[in-house]
Amino acid sequence: MPMSEEDAGLESCCIPSHDGALPISPGTAVGTTGREFSSRKLPDRMIPIKGGKSHVGTRNAVLTADGEGPLRRVTLQPYRIDPLTVTNAWFSDFIEDTGYQTDAEAYGWSLVFHSFLDDSDRLQAPVHTPWWRKVHGADWAHPLGPGSDWRPHADHPAIHVSWNDAMAFADWAGARLPTEAEWEHAARGGAGEARFPWGDEEPSDTHVPCNIWQGQFPDHNTCLDGYAGTAPARSFEPNSLGLYNMVGNVWEWCADIFRVRSQRKAAKELNKRAPQEGIRLLKGGSYLCHTSYCYRYRIAARTGVRADTSTGHSGFRIVAD
Repeated sequence: MPMSEEDAGLESCCIPSHDGALPISPGTAVGTTGREFSSRKLPDRMIPIKGGKSHVGTRNAVLTADGEGPLRRVTLQPYRIDPLTVTNAWFSDFIEDTGYQTDAEAYGWSLVFHSFLDDSDRLQAPVHTPWWRKVHGADWAHPLGPGSDWRPHADHPAIHVSWNDAMAFADWAGARLPTEAEWEHAARGGAGEARFPWGDEEPSDTHVPCNIWQGQFPDHNTCLDGYAGTAPARSFEPNSLGLYNMVGNVWEWCADIFRVRSQRKAAKELNKRAPQEGIRLLKGGSYLCHTSYCYRYRIAARTGVRADTSTGHSGFRIVAD
């Protein structure tokens, strides 16, 4: 069964935040070098979106505490979107060109899912939930910690990337992060109200259109989709616009502050502190999502964490005007 509304919301979300070990201003990268970035040409694969009338949210919210609804009408300007999430190979080009240090590198650790670790690392104290481990030395270049390397997964999404890091990359690339409305419009393939990028059919053991969890979360993943962790950025069938992995695989950072449209006291308190604490929006869910815990691989689903947070299942894609 899908998780209950009581299990939803920012405080119990499937992306635990960094614990504020370093004093920073909200939305400011811990690790930036201060060097000016020389903009690079965007890839030819960028897909043009006409813009026009669209919407964000849904009439049929599942996790109402997350702010999935209500459905709101919007008008979008034309934009271009990358059909792929930013890969390790491309992120490596950015690091080599700029000398940028990510937030995870500055903190000295990031969050790794427990089943990917050896016994000694797995025995470390969990962070926020029983399945996340604080691994020293884990970052985009060392996704499982010291001794691991991004190169065997060069065509996979760059992970352990914070919102700050994604913004820095976008500046370097001459692009930006999508707004929630732009992201949802592109994921649906236009102005319709589809639940998923491929339509309304729920994923199942026989219908596996994206990289999510199959089996009993968090201890048994049957990997019927072919992947225990990330899949290549260009995998599974694209949506009608040619965009890959708009749901599942990795969470994707958006430009927005995370806010919830609700008159509830908890929502009002969140909306007040979100700008102060730099709580930013993510969309799309990840390879760890499952209906029993994190039913957020729907287009309208959303979550938010601090801008300096990095995990082994969060990445991003870019857009341009």
